[in-house]
Amino acid sequence: MHRTKSNLISYYFSLLHSSPHLSHLRHLHARLLRTSLYNNVILTTKLVLMYSKHHQLHSHSLSLFFHMPHRNIFSWNIILREFSRSNFPHKSLQLFHHMWEQSNVRPDDFTLPLVLRACATLGDLKLGLSVHGLCHKLGFERSLFVASALVFFYVTFGRIFYAREVFDEMPDKEPILALQVFREMVGSEVELDDVVMVSLLLACNQSGWLKHGKSVHAWCLRRFSLGLGLNLGNAVIDMYVKCSKLCYGNIVFDNMDEKDVISWSSLILGYGLSGSVNIALELFHRMLEEGFKPNGVTFLGVLSACAHGGLVERARLYFKMMEDLDVKADLKHYASMVDCLARKGLLKEAERFIEEMPMEPDAVLLGAVLGGCRVHNDIVIGERIARKLIRLQPEKAGYYILLSNMYAAAGRFDEAEKVRIVMKERNVSKAPGCSLIESKNSFVFPTR
Repeated sequence: MHRTKSNLISYYFSLLHSSPHLSHLRHLHARLLRTSLYNNVILTTKLVLMYSKHHQLHSHSLSLFFHMPHRNIFSWNIILREFSRSNFPHKSLQLFHHMWEQSNVRPDDFTLPLVLRACATLGDLKLGLSVHGLCHKLGFERSLFVASALVFFYVTFGRIFYAREVFDEMPDKEPILALQVFREMVGSEVELDDVVMVSLLLACNQSGWLKHGKSVHAWCLRRFSLGLGLNLGNAVIDMYVKCSKLCYGNIVFDNMDEKDVISWSSLILGYGLSGSVNIALELFHRMLEEGFKPNGVTFLGVLSACAHGGLVERARLYFKMMEDLDVKADLKHYASMVDCLARKGLLKEAERFIEEMPMEPDAVLLGAVLGGCRVHNDIVIGERIARKLIRLQPEKAGYYILLSNMYAAAGRFDEAEKVRIVMKERNVSKAPGCSLIESKNSFVFPTR
């Protein structure tokens, strides 16, 4: 019965969504009134929205909204948004006041941006400041949606100092929202400095959005005719490294008038992780010759390069150099060293290196050894490491599969089958692969 009702809701929702004209929508409305489905808040809210789409916001949507058997925050957000978007900001604010004073529904971080937009449209700075205070009181000030709306609001009134203050405090600037803020600032002819541009580039880095990163870089070149400067130049290099466009990062690096250890380290790490061994090590030695002291990021880059190139002796030299230069090694440096040994087939040494570490190994580090055991057919060490990994992450299918494959490669088919049986008993399965595509219209789609 539950499944049947669920299917009916989906069916009517689809009919409402595709309703071609007003008379058809009214017919669906009448049918819902004759059934218990009219009590479903999803369907009645959809009906409110569709009346608005058919230009019946005042005559039908509003009346229906107040006669709905149940209203939740989603319903309120829909009606607020429709009035705000239809150039009736005053009515949107009236409805918000009604919700706040006469209902038990409290606003969420989708409601408050609608209210701020209405305040900006009406030119009511005082009321908008009160809403900002409400955002703070309700704990939504650090929401990305609310923070973006606050930036738009302050830019609208020319309060650039406050807009910048909110923007700088935005937590984990999500790329889409950060770029919306940027476009709004540019459209309002706001003077943007290198601090804002660095924040935008960091936002692009989070998703590897090359297209947007290049747009920000181009804007910076037009805006800062005398050069990018150290911090902005470093951010541009880091963006290109994160987007796997090292050649562009190198060009920016070569054209910088001033460089620091961050400039060098970003590029060295990028080349090291990508397997461009000779370039990474050449940059490292140029850096030393020019008198820069490497940091932990720099050494992570050269150790990664050594791992890709199978340069065990040089990796040992660089690891010792860290100690000589008083650069503290963390888990990533140890992992790179273990990866280098494992790729070269020095699996006993890699295992011993792990045992002598001043910290507990994680799954990434142990996984590097297991990968080496698979390549070099060392079933003894591989079995030990795989069992450690399975204890550490029993839900990770890859370790079971790798161990099973190693048994099979060694002709131990019974043991390979036992591992597969254990996977089934523990309900462990391999997740399908997933990738991201940046399309021409700037959306990112998951693909499997």
